[in-house]
Amino acid sequence: MKLSAILPFLCDRIICITLLVMGLSTPGQTEITSLDSGNIDDVLNNAGVSLVNFYADWCRFSQMLHPIFEEASNIVREEFPDTKQVVFARVDCDQHSVIAQRYRITKYPTLKLFRNGMMMKREYRGQRSVAAIADFIRQQQVDPVKEIHSLEELKAVDRSKRNIVGYFEKKDSDNYHSYEKVANILRDDCVFMAAFGSASESERFSGDNVIYKPVGESVPDMVYLGSLTNFDLTYAWAQDKCVPLVREITFENGEELTEEGIPFLILFHLKEDNESLEKFQHEVARQLISEKGSINFLHADCDKFRHPLLHIQKTPADCPVIAIDSFRHMYVFPDFRDIDVPGRLRQFVLDLHSGKLHREFHHGPDPTDSTPGQEESDVASSPPGSSFQKLAPSETRYTILRRDRDEL
Repeated sequence: MKLSAILPFLCDRIICITLLVMGLSTPGQTEITSLDSGNIDDVLNNAGVSLVNFYADWCRFSQMLHPIFEEASNIVREEFPDTKQVVFARVDCDQHSVIAQRYRITKYPTLKLFRNGMMMKREYRGQRSVAAIADFIRQQQVDPVKEIHSLEELKAVDRSKRNIVGYFEKKDSDNYHSYEKVANILRDDCVFMAAFGSASESERFSGDNVIYKPVGESVPDMVYLGSLTNFDLTYAWAQDKCVPLVREITFENGEELTEEGIPFLILFHLKEDNESLEKFQHEVARQLISEKGSINFLHADCDKFRHPLLHIQKTPADCPVIAIDSFRHMYVFPDFRDIDVPGRLRQFVLDLHSGKLHREFHHGPDPTDSTPGQEESDVASSPPGSSFQKLAPSETRYTILRRDRDEL
């Protein structure tokens, strides 16, 4: 029986047109992998790039994204048919709440990018259109390593950026494959270059070699001394060089930093006050390097972030000011001048992790605390005779950023 003969009995004309437009004649084209606790690690670990849609069926925006995401997947699949190269996947966060918690999903839909199973910090924030999503994946397929054919080219390297240069005997080697994998993950944080064969021979006096060129013309290069075939070691070294210990928080990256899911230790300083920033960076490296991964070390422009300062009853005239944002409350370091007192800044962070700051926020100074002369970290209205001062509860970082941006 012809299709035209049975369609009138199945649906009215409007529904038929809709079905045909949606691709009734080409079923099975969409290849979106549904992820669950049983397959998620295997699927993501075996794909160079995965774009995962974390959604909830009750969410209207999730419903709107489904056909767009599927069509983008179709376009990308035609260009990159190898499933080990690109995978489009989805997670129903209502059915798989453990997975949603694992990746700190707090809104729907959220599009997360993975490389070889590792979640990238920067999620997809582009336009929710077929063309934009497809173009985003094409950009992820661009080789992150620029090949240099002569060491003379290194003289033109932009020293305002962080550069990593690898010198290899050949491209088809375990050493280079490991380096390339690291470059793919850190492509947004460093510029990666590589020389091969005769072009790199003078720099391979003891085998394949990788160096880091820090920001600044007169800053000496740093050599990687570990095994290049050890991906974890190579990645840890490169990440330490490419991602600053103390990062600047701005309106553009604020939500992204928040989604890393760990509290902020923030220095609010005047833009021209480089001395306070350098002092903060030095003390963070000296006292808090072991806390990296449990708290984000950030600095912010006092003038641009007036609202968070007002929120802790400060103004730009009070800067420099150090505060912790736990996403529930904000706690102020008593006196910036004490930053170089041995262990003082570290204890401030440890008091956050132990719950002491939160406890004293609600109940005042701990009566069992016998540390002489130690001032507490919260500031605002306090009971008579008490050195403890309480803050109003903190709003979420993105709300603060959005309000500040709208007020400028």
